[in-house]
Amino acid sequence: MDKNVLTADPSLMRDFNKALVLSLIRQQGTISRADIAKQTHLSRSTVSNIVTELLAANLVQESGTGQSQGGRRPILIEFNYQAGYVVGIELGATHVLVVVTDLKPQTIAEMERDFDLTIGPEAGLSLVAEMTRQALVQAEVSLEQVVGIGWGVPGPVRHTTGTVAFPPIMPGWHGFPLRARLEEELGVTVYLDNDANLGALGEWAHGAGRGVDNLAYIKVGTGIGCGLILGGEIYRGQSGSAGEIGHITVDENGPPCRCGNYGCLESMAAGPVIAHRAQSAIRAGEKTILSTAKPLEEITAADVSRAASQGDPLSLQLFHEAGRHIGVALAGLINLLNPKLIIIGGGMAQAGDILLEPIRRSVQSHGLRIAVESCQIVQAQLGREATALGAVTLALEKMFRKPELNLAASIPFPVHL
Repeated sequence: MDKNVLTADPSLMRDFNKALVLSLIRQQGTISRADIAKQTHLSRSTVSNIVTELLAANLVQESGTGQSQGGRRPILIEFNYQAGYVVGIELGATHVLVVVTDLKPQTIAEMERDFDLTIGPEAGLSLVAEMTRQALVQAEVSLEQVVGIGWGVPGPVRHTTGTVAFPPIMPGWHGFPLRARLEEELGVTVYLDNDANLGALGEWAHGAGRGVDNLAYIKVGTGIGCGLILGGEIYRGQSGSAGEIGHITVDENGPPCRCGNYGCLESMAAGPVIAHRAQSAIRAGEKTILSTAKPLEEITAADVSRAASQGDPLSLQLFHEAGRHIGVALAGLINLLNPKLIIIGGGMAQAGDILLEPIRRSVQSHGLRIAVESCQIVQAQLGREATALGAVTLALEKMFRKPELNLAASIPFPVHL
């Protein structure tokens, strides 16, 4: 690259250097000014000026002294994780979860409510904004202290417009400017993404996927989605619809799906399908502990999961069938992408091995041996918080990504705090 390009705008370089130093401090935990200069190849005077600015902005703080290298013991600098706060939102088919974290990120408040997607985007947006404000009050954090909001939604996301595109389980939400409207409502930068993508990111950064750069996160609940981390990055595809594994056909003669197709994985193995099949079996006279648990029409997949854990034959059979169908779809994914790890999350994953074992057996039966043997299938570690914490991670990564100057970018990425 022409060096004149880099020196043409001094303010640009100051922003770049400040972002570089701040990112390094955040990554290292504690570090001296001398080591910052050594690792960034910036002059000591430049580093000293930048650290002084960061101290004044309360983004970093001094934290004791380090080992002497022959002279005075150096003063160590550490990142101030309370310099700002991040909100992570999961908008699910049946619930909304909002978490507030510091910049570490450590959760300091969370709030969850039941939700129905059919109320539409206007009412849904109002609820999300209201819950965000309430969670911030609970955390004793003002909106002015929030530096970013990550938001996961159960549908394909167009990142250029901040909208969902033809979401099968979100009728009436297509094209609604979710990102722009929430930014307008709260006055904070919002990062919108698919919920399974953010579940994958959350598990990759903080859960079962740590240290694994090629993985798939399968969210099994009201719907079935897939988030892909390939080469350490979320893979979204050309139009943001990568990972819609719930709409892979597993039985072309199967039942109708909300997407308009027949025999989709979601129509064969999602939570409502399991609940409906349990209800039908009880009506047909099958013996099960579910028949006395609650009114027939109120039986949910969670009820079936609990009954399965107690050894109920009908419930075990229903989970076995769901796991078999999921395993067929995952075998195709493993054959195609050869991931190192598949993480099963979402509400139904709480069943543990009751769901995972039939999935593993089905994958073994239908996948290529070379691909299957190098892929582990595990339960998610973050549970119901995976997507919300992934949303927080997305916001933090957008703010703190390593600044890079290259021919494809006309400007670096300064930290916006």
